[in-house]
Amino acid sequence: MKTFEIHPDIRHASTLPAWVYSDEAAYRHILDRAFLTSWQFIADSHAIKVPTQVHPLTMLEGSIDEPLLLTRDLSDRVHCLSNVCTHRGTTLVDKGGHEKTLTCRYHGRRFDLDGSFRYMPEFKEVAGFPSPADNLSRIPFGTFPHTPSLATPGPTAALGRFLFASVRPAHPIGQLLADMERRVGWLPFEQFTFDPSRSRDYLVRANWALYCDNYLEGFHIPFVHASLNAALDYGSYSTELYPLSNLQLGIAADGDVVFDLPASSPDHGKKIAAYYYWLFPNTMFNFYPWGLSINVVRPLGVALTKVSFIAYVWDPSKLDRGAGSGLDRVEREDEAVVEAVQKGTRSRFYERGRYSPTREQGVHHFHRLLADCLR
Repeated sequence: MKTFEIHPDIRHASTLPAWVYSDEAAYRHILDRAFLTSWQFIADSHAIKVPTQVHPLTMLEGSIDEPLLLTRDLSDRVHCLSNVCTHRGTTLVDKGGHEKTLTCRYHGRRFDLDGSFRYMPEFKEVAGFPSPADNLSRIPFGTFPHTPSLATPGPTAALGRFLFASVRPAHPIGQLLADMERRVGWLPFEQFTFDPSRSRDYLVRANWALYCDNYLEGFHIPFVHASLNAALDYGSYSTELYPLSNLQLGIAADGDVVFDLPASSPDHGKKIAAYYYWLFPNTMFNFYPWGLSINVVRPLGVALTKVSFIAYVWDPSKLDRGAGSGLDRVEREDEAVVEAVQKGTRSRFYERGRYSPTREQGVHHFHRLLADCLR
């Protein structure tokens, strides 16, 4: 596969080469090297709130397509398992509910809720059976807010609200989430209520990385988002970089709704309208005074992306005001410009651009992380 480099000094760096956004081989390589090794948001822990509850899901449907299963066993421990029977590869659980054991509908193989093999008919004469390979694979997972190690004995009823998993993690989940937790961990996440009326999927006819490029800079706000620009103080907009994530800090324009920050917050005294957190490679946690919008960017093809907005409301009195209002309009404005960029990057006259050192630090950071994954 072709390779590229991103200069570590933003003043000398050039952006991703145009071919990255349209090359099928590059797309497949990125899925393998950046997505399979990353931590992905998979569920709200309320999906497995009580013992015997099971919750099947597909990690990044349309690209990674990994069948997973969340379970809470009779000892109140949570597990993330492969949802594929170890006999002939049938998916085990098709819908959520309550189960005391997991039974394959194809040939009757049974597993405990922790994934351990229990029973298989007509296998008495099989040599070396059962072996560890007959257990369901256990998938690494973690939570935000952070909870103690889930591998230790004892109940996990107080599981952190938002669950992440990885097929083959390249780093501990703490490296991804620690900076966000230090900054906004004071929020009462158990009081957040999922709001399906404010949650929806968008289909964007562009490469997933172009969508992230656009998200990672406020440079375009005065030119593309009139309503959002009115709610934010563009001159005070800033970006903070962390090893595997970054934060865009939105300061409110005079008179707009802001966070009521505790004295312990490093931002106490500031008029914070929004915390825009990006987690490598494709997840956004957008905190507003009314609650949270999680955005999951799901690649469906080299030039097709599904973006899921998942909304949780904490303070309904602050809805529809300030930076957190009109998210559907902002998204449609972003879609239009990102799709135009996808078309433009296919031009024979465009190769790569340069970064604004004051406004595109987040984009440069993303491109360097992507280059490091692929190297």
